[in-house]
Amino acid sequence: LQVIHLYKIYAFNVCVVSEWLRLLPLLGILALLGYLTIRPFLPKKKKQRDSLINLKIQKENPKVVNEIDIEDLNSANVCYCRCWRSKTFPVCDKSHLKHNELTGDNVGPLILKKKIL
Repeated sequence: LQVIHLYKIYAFNVCVVSEWLRLLPLLGILALLGYLTIRPFLPKKKKQRDSLINLKIQKENPKVVNEIDIEDLNSANVCYCRCWRSKTFPVCDKSHLKHNELTGDNVGPLILKKKIL
């Protein structure tokens, strides 16, 4: 094994490709050791609550599914919540207006219209 001389390390501008290739393992180990040394001081990644859509509705269930028969629709228009903030979920109570104002989102309700023949 050849020893890398200190004067070669400081003379980066005159290194040839073969010398750079010999330095790569050493530089890789130094980079890894540096990362492992500072890693405990880096900020921890937290689960972003902002990335969750449903914050409180039926959280005990693995999947929220609401089934409504079309025949049961009483009025001409029915609005269903898509922002997951409605206190009357699955029916929209216009909570999306506050949600959109706070977050800059553009979510709105699902509107089902009954055709009158």
